[in-house]
Amino acid sequence: MLPQPVTNPVLIFAMAMVVFLVAPLIMAKLRIPGIIGFIFAGVVIGPNGLGLLDRDPTIVLLGTVGLLYIIFIAGLEIDLEGFKKYRNRSLTFGTLSFIIPFIIGTFGAYYLGYTIAGAILLGSLLGSHTLLAYPIASRLGISKNKAVTTSVGGTIMTDTLALLVLAVVAGSTQGELTANFWFVLFVSLIVYVAGVFIIVPIAAKFFFRTLSSEGTLEYIFVMAVLFVSAYFATVAGLEPIIGAFLAGLALNRFIFEQSPLMNRIKFIGNSLFIPFFLLSVGMLMDLSILISDPSAWKKATLVVALVVIGKFLATWITGKIYDYSGEEVRLMFGLTIPQAAATLAATLVGFDLGLFDQATVNAIIVMILATCMIGPYTVEKFARIIAMKEEQKPYEPSSAPERVIVPIANPHTMESLMDLSFIIRGQSPEPLYTLSVAQGGREDSSAKIVEAEKILSHAVTYAAGAEVPIQMLTRVDTNITSGMIRAMEESRITTAVIGWNGKLSTPQKIFGGLLDQMLERTTQMVLVSKLGHPLNTTKRIVIIIPSGFDHKAGYYQSVQTAKKMASQLGAPISCLVVKDNVATYEKTFNKIKPDVKVTLTSLESWNEWHNTYIPLLRSDDIVLVFSARRGTIAWHPQLERLPRVLAHSGPESFIMVYPPETEEVDLRGTRGTALPKTFLSNSSYEE
Repeated sequence: MLPQPVTNPVLIFAMAMVVFLVAPLIMAKLRIPGIIGFIFAGVVIGPNGLGLLDRDPTIVLLGTVGLLYIIFIAGLEIDLEGFKKYRNRSLTFGTLSFIIPFIIGTFGAYYLGYTIAGAILLGSLLGSHTLLAYPIASRLGISKNKAVTTSVGGTIMTDTLALLVLAVVAGSTQGELTANFWFVLFVSLIVYVAGVFIIVPIAAKFFFRTLSSEGTLEYIFVMAVLFVSAYFATVAGLEPIIGAFLAGLALNRFIFEQSPLMNRIKFIGNSLFIPFFLLSVGMLMDLSILISDPSAWKKATLVVALVVIGKFLATWITGKIYDYSGEEVRLMFGLTIPQAAATLAATLVGFDLGLFDQATVNAIIVMILATCMIGPYTVEKFARIIAMKEEQKPYEPSSAPERVIVPIANPHTMESLMDLSFIIRGQSPEPLYTLSVAQGGREDSSAKIVEAEKILSHAVTYAAGAEVPIQMLTRVDTNITSGMIRAMEESRITTAVIGWNGKLSTPQKIFGGLLDQMLERTTQMVLVSKLGHPLNTTKRIVIIIPSGFDHKAGYYQSVQTAKKMASQLGAPISCLVVKDNVATYEKTFNKIKPDVKVTLTSLESWNEWHNTYIPLLRSDDIVLVFSARRGTIAWHPQLERLPRVLAHSGPESFIMVYPPETEEVDLRGTRGTALPKTFLSNSSYEE
């Protein structure tokens, strides 16, 4: 006998939060996309599993919000300029990506005994897709690739066609498929779409120009646009996710990808609403039917096979028409195979209309689980291959002067960090910017500012000895990292070299809370340094290069920084390349000035580095690790362990080098020329 579902609202929410915490951790151990864990959790604790939670109105409400959130974010993230450039390809691919699975699915469903309306509806839901794996392509730096742009642009066609078919099928089953129905449908669609694309941009422009303020007001405005648009879609006779998608497109130009507002939207959605949606999806599955009814497995197998065949044929034909490579074809397949948002909407409507039975719902949920695993895995694999094959632009050193900013808080590490800043700054005519960030909202904030300004005065005296001009800056912020980032934006800083004391606040973090936040919230070059000995006593610079680092946008800048340090310190470079072609790196090091002695060695594995080379490091060595942010090209789990290993068993000094990931966007929101500048921090700001 199953237990009674929990009815206490506090306990319901508490259980959901525990699930959202534990499920991704378990999936990570199994190397399965985290979103699958939420669906599995819904199956286990739902009414058809252990019966701990019921799919009550609260779960349905939050799940509906998550459903709208997914498609809204997809609209926000579409590259409109890229879509315009490849619009013919996107329209072609979008049409094929819907029509082929639609035809195959309709005939397959009719063969299984579905009614004509049920077969058409099943075929239409196979034609749609959800951009579940797009963030993976974005993190790997190929969001502008023609295959990605074509796939994302095709979403407009597939989801719109799928939802229009849904509206027609729903109208036909209710006896409303008349001439008046078609007239109202198309007129309301035209009026509604025009209204969204006219009214929303005007309202957004007015809001962001005159009413916008920091805090929650911007987020509330965006949410109001999302849900009002979704509601009026139902008034127009459409599904609300069409309204959510159009709202995302209408706000696309007003919300930049790297903006705090976009970060808030994604953070709240990914941490709360979208997990609730996936949890509610899992609650729909009834495992008892899969066990007792063999036909359910037949339907599930057929549905999965049909969607895989249909989506692959669409990508293969598009690849042949536009001469895409095999990797690009498979990447498009991975982006368009996941089924979630529009698929679930059509499934629930079909179930409510009596066109689908419980076995069909189970089969479609199995299909959602399967495609949500196939898609991210495929994109992860082939996006990396494409990123590695993309031709690198020739290195062109910038003529713009270096700008170096040094937040100062700890007098004990000030001199070593400023010495490093002098080396990075080089002969720049710009002054060296020194920064103090005091934490606001505290009783002793004023006293902290006064104390920090005293340390800044010592830095001025120290810099005067090197004939380096100083520009002092002071910031007050409730979050130290936010204050640093604000200073970087205001001073157009693109590289962060931050001091680290070698201590971790929690074992799960790379460096600590503040430094990890800096890496997550910036795309600029970041150098995290632990300097245990004076720089002028350095005898050798040891550089660790992971596989694929030569394909990163900041590769040449990282090499130039290392050679500049070696030249200033008079130290040779010993370069260790892990599982990659040494000849490529040798050519780059020979090409980039200044000239220093460089020896390159190939390592077969990370174990060789740990077991053979770390014990050979000397106290007067500086280790430079050419690292990468999580999820980007050249990233490897060993790079996150390395700071802890070096801090406890390595040399006294090491620097983790995180190259810039994207071209800089200036404060006006227009894309301009990136200036190679540097930002240095002090170990007092770390946790």
